Amino acid sequence: MNICIPVYDDVDLLDVTGPYEMFTWGGLTVELVAVGPGPIRSRNSFYFFVDKSFSEASPSDVLWVPGGAPDALAAQMSDPNRTYLDFLIRQSAQSKWTASVCEGALLLAAAGLLDGYEATTHWAFAACMDRFPKVKLVPGHPRFVIDRNRITGGGISSGLDEALKVIELLQGTQAAQDAQRNTQYYPCPPVSSTMPDTPPACPVPNVTIPPPKGAA
Repeated sequence: MNICIPVYDDVDLLDVTGPYEMFTWGGLTVELVAVGPGPIRSRNSFYFFVDKSFSEASPSDVLWVPGGAPDALAAQMSDPNRTYLDFLIRQSAQSKWTASVCEGALLLAAAGLLDGYEATTHWAFAACMDRFPKVKLVPGHPRFVIDRNRITGGGISSGLDEALKVIELLQGTQAAQDAQRNTQYYPCPPVSSTMPDTPPACPVPNVTIPPPKGAA
């Protein structure tokens, strides 16, 4: 079974690499794709290499959309060619599950793939979902939300929990438990904090999202 992760410059590294690691321990194949093959710079200037373009993407069981820096999200959403958004639409149409982690929910929403669905995202980007009135943001900052064949995750680290759930959905509970055990994923952080009661204003620049090609 194949997981497709479309990446872009200034993507959140843990949104990609954490789930990638968990998926592989769960017996799943992961395929990274980008506009074109070559190096990708993560949000914190860590480089990794992608060897497939969007046009070379294999059919996937799960489309996994990572979040990224506010300006990077705005660039994908406002691209007049809709390169990233239209890829999401095409890939989602032949995937069993469409998923995002962190601010990746904004990219799914911009593509119209969360219209009519419940979803979550990183607490600091919750206000951004107001731009997509057809998406119902679930209150309380859950780690992840499943609505039919859509799965959305909260902040960056929630991608690990969400990935375990994807493994369970595709491979069964035993496979997910094995992945948890092999990665020794039993979180016990040395500090404790809380998310703010009032999320900040949306940090993503407000952009005009080009309509799909052929739309009136």
